[in-house]
Amino acid sequence: MRYLRLLRIFFRMGAMAELAYRADFAVHVLQSLVELGTALAGLAVVFAHTATLGGWSPDELIALVGVFFLVGGAIGVVIEPSMERLAESVRDGTLDFTLMKPEDAQLLVSAQGVVVWKLTDVLLGLVVLAVGLARMGTRVGAGEAAAFIGAFAAGALIVYSFWLILATTAFWLVRLENILVIFQSVYEAGRWPVSIYPGWMRFALTFIVPVAFATTIPAQALAGRLSWWALGGTILFAVALAAVARWFWNRGLRRYSGASA
Repeated sequence: MRYLRLLRIFFRMGAMAELAYRADFAVHVLQSLVELGTALAGLAVVFAHTATLGGWSPDELIALVGVFFLVGGAIGVVIEPSMERLAESVRDGTLDFTLMKPEDAQLLVSAQGVVVWKLTDVLLGLVVLAVGLARMGTRVGAGEAAAFIGAFAAGALIVYSFWLILATTAFWLVRLENILVIFQSVYEAGRWPVSIYPGWMRFALTFIVPVAFATTIPAQALAGRLSWWALGGTILFAVALAAVARWFWNRGLRRYSGASA
């Protein structure tokens, strides 16, 4: 409960900062709507020439687009801005103030930045996902829903751990602008199922930049395409990567010398 209160405080502070510039907020909302329209228009163009894409039906790909926006919004709300602030605080030495606080430093740096307008992407993702589920109808049962929840939670943990590892490299590299852009750029590939890409790219999108775990695998669970052993493997991979990220974070902290050095 203490951690939830901290997250609520960070969210309230972020909301106050963002809503102070309402015109900027409106522009960003319009941008999200345009991005969604572009994604759905792309699906319409593809399925005007074919009935399936890589074995995926139009309804299943609508659900995938919903997951894409839902996860992307969650990343944009708290993970991305927090990791960017972490890299900046390492560079200018202000991480000292975080380390002096009587709470777990990883938790604090993981929730220190909140971009409220990105909640628009979360809401749009939920709406599109609901439309996809409605069109899929009775094909989604309790088993598929449970698998989706498990895959989605595991995917979120994998994405967070990946971002934390990237941001933690700031303890060695200091400037990370180009490195943090990697996930932002590659994530765009996640609006399509990874099965349509060549083998080397499927591997890269699964294990190097884990986009597949964030989008394709949860959508596969909804469509009944994800086996239980694959779901178990995804959860184990998420736990293992989170442990690696924690270890890497602690090692980076030992290297940090502070603003006075």
